[in-house]
Amino acid sequence: MGLHRVTGGRTLPQAAPRLDTRPDLWPDEVRIDVERLNLDAASLRQLREQHRDPDAVRAAVLEIITSRGKMQNPVTGSGGMLLGTVSEVGPDSPLGLSVGDRVASLVSLTLTPLVVTDGLSRWDGVHEQVPCAGHAILFGRSVTAVLPDDLPEDLSLSVLDVCGAPALTRRVVEAAPGAAVLVLGAGGKSGSLACAAARESGAGRVVGVVPHADEAARLESAALCDDVLTVDATDPVALRAAVHDVVPGGVGVTVVCVDVPGCEGASVLATADGGTIIFFSMATSFSAAALGAEGLAADVTMLIGNGYLPGHSDYALDLVRRHDGVRALVEGRAP
Repeated sequence: MGLHRVTGGRTLPQAAPRLDTRPDLWPDEVRIDVERLNLDAASLRQLREQHRDPDAVRAAVLEIITSRGKMQNPVTGSGGMLLGTVSEVGPDSPLGLSVGDRVASLVSLTLTPLVVTDGLSRWDGVHEQVPCAGHAILFGRSVTAVLPDDLPEDLSLSVLDVCGAPALTRRVVEAAPGAAVLVLGAGGKSGSLACAAARESGAGRVVGVVPHADEAARLESAALCDDVLTVDATDPVALRAAVHDVVPGGVGVTVVCVDVPGCEGASVLATADGGTIIFFSMATSFSAAALGAEGLAADVTMLIGNGYLPGHSDYALDLVRRHDGVRALVEGRAP
């Protein structure tokens, strides 16, 4: 679990103020030569809004990594994941990796010991994929995926960053066959994958929500949704009205994949009593979601998308292979 890497208290690595980044391995660890980071969308948006200038964003990310020994935005609490090459494997590692494997980490950078040695000099401070040099440490209970040979690396990294979203969407929709499914942020990476998973898993209707007309046009071209709504998901009254126009009474499943805060109330109002809301966004205030639902007397089940289910990486990559619309939307968001 990486407890020996925690400095300054007895806690799990994700909650630790700082991690020990020394390259020497414990028997069950793996060291990765890092080549690229993929920053969490909510984290990057917050940093860009706070600092504005790309050079300042770059400096802020570098300071976080240097001071904390990991990439964990202090405002959003989120990080991202990485791509690199295995450089050393401890003799007791259970991950099944070999030196030279090209891998993506499927655990958050918020709990991954990380060192950057090039000052992020090749990053533009704008896009979520960050070329860099350095090393990272994976623990015995970390999760990884060996990169596939048939997809570009940047595409694979983008998909693997959010591969928990379609897997949990599939599980929830399969348990509610025929339900109408609403996806907030349907034009993004996790949103487009969730739309495809919902449709494949027996959704009676898939409704995608995006904030702008240009995103709506791209989503309609991808042919992943029965209805595409252009509405501000932070406006609960407007979203409720738009959703109830196409699904009177509200949807059975709502999947929240936005990268902005303030969508909790709208998610609750758009979901029918007895329905389920899955929050994949790291911009979510879970207290606002819980207390808002209570205040509205809304009988909804709210799930935190924790990013892991068995087989989630293979399933997400297969969705991209089988759905040209998903691939087009994901590639359209890459640098």
